[in-house]
Amino acid sequence: MNKKQERLYLLERQIERLKRRVDRLDQRSNRYSWLRVGIFFGGLLLCVLAFLVSWWLVAVMALIALSAFFIVAHFQGKIDRSLNRHRIWLYIKSTHVARIKLDWNNLPPVPAGEARPEHPFETDLDITGERSIYRLLNVAASLDGGQRLRNWLLATAPDLEAIRRRQVLVHEMLPLTLFRDKLILKSLIASKRSAEHLEGQRLLNWLQQQARPAKLLPLFWGSLALNVLTLVLLVLVFVLNLQQYWIISLLCSIVLFYTTKSKRGDTLEDADFLGAALGTLGGVFEYLEAFPYRQAQNVGKLCEPFLTQQAKRPSALLTRTSRIATVSMLGKNALLHLLFNAFLPWDVYWAYRLGQCKEQIAERLPLWLDIWFELEALNSLATFAYLNPEYVLPEVEAACANSTEQKTVFQGRDLGHPLIPVDKKVTNSFTLNELGDVVIITGSNMSGKSTFLRTLGVNLCLAYAGSVVNASQLQTELFRIFTCIKVSDSVTDGYSYFYAEVRRLKALLQALEQKEALPLFFLIDEIFKGTNNRERLIGSRSYVHALAGRNCAGLLSTHDLELVKLAEILPQVTNRHFREEVVDGQMLFDYKLRSGPCPTTNALKIMRMEGLPVEDGL
Repeated sequence: MNKKQERLYLLERQIERLKRRVDRLDQRSNRYSWLRVGIFFGGLLLCVLAFLVSWWLVAVMALIALSAFFIVAHFQGKIDRSLNRHRIWLYIKSTHVARIKLDWNNLPPVPAGEARPEHPFETDLDITGERSIYRLLNVAASLDGGQRLRNWLLATAPDLEAIRRRQVLVHEMLPLTLFRDKLILKSLIASKRSAEHLEGQRLLNWLQQQARPAKLLPLFWGSLALNVLTLVLLVLVFVLNLQQYWIISLLCSIVLFYTTKSKRGDTLEDADFLGAALGTLGGVFEYLEAFPYRQAQNVGKLCEPFLTQQAKRPSALLTRTSRIATVSMLGKNALLHLLFNAFLPWDVYWAYRLGQCKEQIAERLPLWLDIWFELEALNSLATFAYLNPEYVLPEVEAACANSTEQKTVFQGRDLGHPLIPVDKKVTNSFTLNELGDVVIITGSNMSGKSTFLRTLGVNLCLAYAGSVVNASQLQTELFRIFTCIKVSDSVTDGYSYFYAEVRRLKALLQALEQKEALPLFFLIDEIFKGTNNRERLIGSRSYVHALAGRNCAGLLSTHDLELVKLAEILPQVTNRHFREEVVDGQMLFDYKLRSGPCPTTNALKIMRMEGLPVEDGL
């Protein structure tokens, strides 16, 4: 049993234990529900019987029944919260298993968003979409955390410093299984409270629009002056038998209170909204505050803003906001609310205090959210690494176009595609010696050419995101990736498949012309297959000439065996191929990459096998 099978086995055992625990908690919750029903009707019956004796006995019975009802409700609430946590925990473990097995039906859906065909590689390499790398990796509960992971995977100009920093953090988070899964748990609980994926930007926008406490200071001092004057004049009525002048100042206070309502805002509503929003995030932030980072010092440095002095932590601000929300609840009683504001600057004071909280939160929340989104994206990479222990962190180096040192620009051993199940996956090793190299891939239909191109591209995307890669070893320089694999025509734009391919290949050459940019790593599948043989060969030769020896390296697949002769003319061109064998009338593919041009073809064989008429003499 290898490491991956061991982890799958452990996860499946955990799922079985969690299912049993969920069943037990569900049964207990149901029993408490029936007990509450029994207490309600039993209490009602006792009250009816007590009514026949005396009123005070009815009150006693009602008090006992209500007390028992709320005590049972309290315990059921604790059980239901535990049941909810266990169900989410079960969901997390089940999705881990689905990621290992590539069980797309049991993976979380992809957040809404359209793929961009104009992107250099997003569509061709299945980075996004229903069965994509992004969906396989993404464990983020927030939209922004998922978007950050998506941006890492789709980076068109990879940053070496950022890649190495992410690799260090992923390496530290990899053994912290409980930390990673609890972060997912807290985030999912928060997202379920908000009934959707969390959107931190909406809260930030609201805070920045609302937080202006300084504007309330003149109103506060004016209201306080009127309130003090009212109280002094009221005291003088009793001490010096002064006339009832206090009523005038009281009326002025009431008028000021009602005429400045729009300036103060709705303190109760604002406090409720802010308390709910922070309460949604509070579980995540407080967990990050409390976690001991002794075994993950770099993760601890990332989370340092959560670990500053107590008064500036999210939990302290959350407590302060909750206190203001609690005090503001007095405003729900109209008479009490009016009395408080008639003799005290009640609303203005609490609106000012709430505004101060908003200012502090608006100042610090962007950093807190940024760290959380970063951790969610890193957690996706670390979980992917944990679930695939045979994958390795790649060695990524800066591009050395002017270096005199002879070294390969790309070398991968046992490269595989992470979206292919393990039992069907065939790995290959591959090397590109220097910039300017062009490798022509030939081979029969269905022999694995396109899959191999995607394998190289996907592993480069993972490497530049800071993730592990599906290989036993990968060394690469920094490249900009550009692909031409899944070209399609466009009815709406009015151009054919061939014209779409020409436009794509032109965009590749334009990217190559960019000055002071990273080298290009190109992957071109079935070049110019939308036109006739003669023109395809002429166009392909010209295109290879345009690539060879330039600030790029990559692969180009073709069915034109004449194109392999370019290796005799251009020293930068080499040939590789995939082949098939026919055994007992069946074609067998081993999907292994070999040196040289392909010695066989299989188009006529496939036609015959499918019953199409084929005449060799024509």
